[in-house]
Amino acid sequence: MAAMSDMEKKLAEYKCDTNEAVCLKLVRFPEDIDDESTTFHPEYSHQLYGDDEVAFGYKGLQIQLYYSAGNLSTLFKVKYTARVTDTFDCVEPDDVEGKIRAIIPAGFCCNTDDFISLLEKEANFKPFGSLLHTYKVHNVEAGEDLTFQIHKVDISCPGFREYNERLQTFLMWFIETASFIDVDDDRWDFFLVQMLVLPPFQGEGHGAQLLETVHRYYCTSAKVQDITAEDPTENYVKLRDFVLVKLCLTLSSFSSEKLSQGFSEEMVSEAREKLKINKKHARRVYEILRLRNTDMSDEEKAREFRLEVKKRLYGPYRKNQRELTKMQKCLRPEELASHISQMDTRLQHEELEKSYQDVLAEYRRVLERLAQA
Repeated sequence: MAAMSDMEKKLAEYKCDTNEAVCLKLVRFPEDIDDESTTFHPEYSHQLYGDDEVAFGYKGLQIQLYYSAGNLSTLFKVKYTARVTDTFDCVEPDDVEGKIRAIIPAGFCCNTDDFISLLEKEANFKPFGSLLHTYKVHNVEAGEDLTFQIHKVDISCPGFREYNERLQTFLMWFIETASFIDVDDDRWDFFLVQMLVLPPFQGEGHGAQLLETVHRYYCTSAKVQDITAEDPTENYVKLRDFVLVKLCLTLSSFSSEKLSQGFSEEMVSEAREKLKINKKHARRVYEILRLRNTDMSDEEKAREFRLEVKKRLYGPYRKNQRELTKMQKCLRPEELASHISQMDTRLQHEELEKSYQDVLAEYRRVLERLAQA
């Protein structure tokens, strides 16, 4: 039994966290390859390495996936200090290399010198597609403003299909339930399927610039009725709130005078027609801007705003109450049904207040960012 325990301890030394083992990098210059400060790691690796996100069979495992910053030419290498087959004859290590090869397109480099030669050829790389928007971001380390561009491209652009295949490998590491996009779908041009800002660029406002550019481009298209996202993450909702509020500030129906009069059909219509914003999102924008214009230190004004928001939040609870009322007609004894109804009502009020406080905190974060923009 003791020997078994010792073996288990030895085998445990050969387990590696794949989120730490996978090393990603965007390479501009040859010296970036050995610069650890430019390395970043996945948020998720379960789609390749299982729910526990562990690779067995290696010590000091490092799975290098380095991309040229322009064309995303790829260097793929696997390193480790020891492997179980070197010590144990009865145990096989996980096929960590095979799992990566299954998702990266052919044509990648396994040799650093070959990869560096590709960097030299990409010195004059230009983004695919047509330029839609240019903006600047101040870089503290560089001490200067850096220029960024947003381009629109479709799959017919020469070379973009292959570029997109290399690009999509990042989705596996940063979107929890990611899947590769079917670019042969005729409707692909109208799907905002996934939006990803890689870690080296997060927190610089690129997501807002990208989403606003998407809105401004498609809001002029007669073919587009609504710009939305399927199953958005919490971070995406925060980003969308900020962008939509910023856009709606330019609409006359969201002026200070009209905000004080309540949510209106004029707001719904103008947001839909000019910005392709649906009613649900327009309502959320209204509440955020209404908060912006409300003196919350004034008890009466604060109460009016609270009731306005809670009236919307109460919708699902009202529906549940109607269903419970119908059920009570079939239940016996009636006294028990009434008691259950009263208990549910108290619980609903508690949940409603919590929902309101959560929404209020979300709205305030949006307004803080808006004030800094």
